[in-house]
Amino acid sequence: MRYQPINPQLFSKHRERLEKKLKPNALAVIHSNDEMPRNGDQCFPFRQHSDMFYLTGLDQEKCILTLFPNHPVEAMREIVFTVKTNDHMVTWYGHKYTLEQVTEISGVKTVKWLDDFENVFRDLMARAEHVYLNLNENPRFTTDVPSRDLRFSQKLRSEYPLHNFERVAPLLTDLRLIKDAEEIRQIRKACDITKTAFDRVLHFLKPGVMEYEVEAEITHEYIRNGASGHAYPPIIASGENNCILHYNQNDQACADGDLLLLDFGAEYANYAADCSRTIPVNGKFSPRQRQVYEAVLRVLRKASRMLVPGTTIEKYHNEVCKIVEKELIGLGLFTAEDVKNQDPENPLFFKYYMHGTSHFLGLDVHDVGSKQHPLRKGMVLTCEPAIYIPEEGFGIRLENDILVDEEPVDLMAHIPIEPDEIEALMAEHR
Repeated sequence: MRYQPINPQLFSKHRERLEKKLKPNALAVIHSNDEMPRNGDQCFPFRQHSDMFYLTGLDQEKCILTLFPNHPVEAMREIVFTVKTNDHMVTWYGHKYTLEQVTEISGVKTVKWLDDFENVFRDLMARAEHVYLNLNENPRFTTDVPSRDLRFSQKLRSEYPLHNFERVAPLLTDLRLIKDAEEIRQIRKACDITKTAFDRVLHFLKPGVMEYEVEAEITHEYIRNGASGHAYPPIIASGENNCILHYNQNDQACADGDLLLLDFGAEYANYAADCSRTIPVNGKFSPRQRQVYEAVLRVLRKASRMLVPGTTIEKYHNEVCKIVEKELIGLGLFTAEDVKNQDPENPLFFKYYMHGTSHFLGLDVHDVGSKQHPLRKGMVLTCEPAIYIPEEGFGIRLENDILVDEEPVDLMAHIPIEPDEIEALMAEHR
């Protein structure tokens, strides 16, 4: 692994918290992600299932975790099953975990080869009354590809129809929403690496370079600093591409006088950073670009201070939209009188600001949690206001990652964002 080892006490603590939420005489089963086939004899790069990593720290495919807190035999209460290595596998694919290494990483004392799973599992099921299974319950996600968890769930319901099946996703969502100090350290590291990439872009960008060249500079800095890569496909959008919310073709030239919108973040130890910046390709904002930029920056400053315990993303976003509306009036895009006469179901601001302000951040860039979850100390959210003006050929989005507290903590306060600072840094290499 590229990241520094994480204290296994973190994962032991996570398991203990989950175990306390299970019903008596219950068994929980968590799988690692599948290796996803690409073409021929190739698979896509493996990325661990966030729940498996949260509970074990294991970063390898073909692992299963079982939890049975009430089992009378202590050695059966926590078990990890992992793939058994052989000389052929090591020769062709490299090292895989030994049983001792699984314990060292996860803190789980009982570790068995995957070959033993069926026999041991039958014994566990014979004693269990409730069985907690893990499915992806992200409300914004659907896929035609059945996950390992889903396939296992279907198999188990057929073979053990008289057991009571329960959902583990709501329990893990509640736990993962609050980040431990160690998790915050990993997110901070991802933010730090993201900063080094942005610094590199500020010194590299000039008229004529391609968007994918900018992407390459970011990728170089991520890998050089121990990140696994991008936490999500980066958006490198110049000119009118600024106004395409999820643009990621990244194949156009950056033209003199245009803005470049960057939405990017490193992934370190499976924890994500999520940053947005909008910078002038030639190193100098035009008066109108600066005017809009400063309006978005004012919104960011105000909005980030509103991420405090007790509110919800839904309530907070509604307040942010009112701030954006005032800024849009100040920019001359419509008038206060126009607002009085607008259709309440189709407010005027929505033409220029049509997406949410925040989402949860953690082991996934769009981490677990809903817009109705009351914010609590220890949650991490993005704050990403924007103004897009297609008729003027540009949009501006700014985004920092915020730790919820009575006084919210900006985890990206050290990443340049003031327009004067950006211009000064870009001028250093011109």
